[in-house]
Amino acid sequence: MTEFKFEHLDWDPEKVAEWISQLGFPQYKECFTANFINGRKLIHVNCSNLPQIGITDFEDMKVISRHTRELLGIEEPLFKRSITLPYRDTIGLFLEQKGRTGIKSDSLTFPEFVKAAGLQDYAPQITAPEENEALHCTEP
Repeated sequence: MTEFKFEHLDWDPEKVAEWISQLGFPQYKECFTANFINGRKLIHVNCSNLPQIGITDFEDMKVISRHTRELLGIEEPLFKRSITLPYRDTIGLFLEQKGRTGIKSDSLTFPEFVKAAGLQDYAPQITAPEENEALHCTEP
């Protein structure tokens, strides 16, 4: 499984505010620090939630949301997403779990989450070539 780095999960509100400032929005630093938006809570930073912390300029909201998705490595929510799929991509689902506090959330790793959530059907088994021959069907 690919190793993902989630350094932003350790960011405190001041580090998040500094990142927002570096994006070109120093006027919103206090919105993030006053609302205690740390790295674990970045998963909730989107156009639906930004007005609740005092950011109401829609163009700014779109830019901040896009950069947050890029930082987190998550997909843009698709409103036409098939109902057969989870409502969010795997990394997004994991980050929602890490967004909580507590011993379970603190110790949760991405591979453990994928396995526990049943998002990984199986781990491929490497077999000897002669064993694989029995699996192949050939037509005469």
